[in-house]
Amino acid sequence: MSQEVRITSQTSIPLKPLVQSALRTEVRLLEIGLARTRERLRQFEQRYGISSEEFEKRFRSGELGDALDFIEWAGELELYRLLQAQREALLGAELR
Repeated sequence: MSQEVRITSQTSIPLKPLVQSALRTEVRLLEIGLARTRERLRQFEQRYGISSEEFEKRFRSGELGDALDFIEWAGELELYRLLQAQREALLGAELR
């Protein structure tokens, strides 16, 4: 799916370099968030001795129950996927 965004401004300052810089900064922030989330996922995996993929299968099937740690782990997985999708969207953006 292709999307287009149009930005207009009354300023004489060129916007394209500012937008490019803002996108690069946002990608860096997303990468920091991804690294933190990966670390949290790794901690859960070590604590419970299973991969996040296996955890998710078992959690979704109801096998693991609803302990607070498991709810947090599921939330971290969801956050990780969201951050990844946002990063990929920005990396795939083309400014003309």
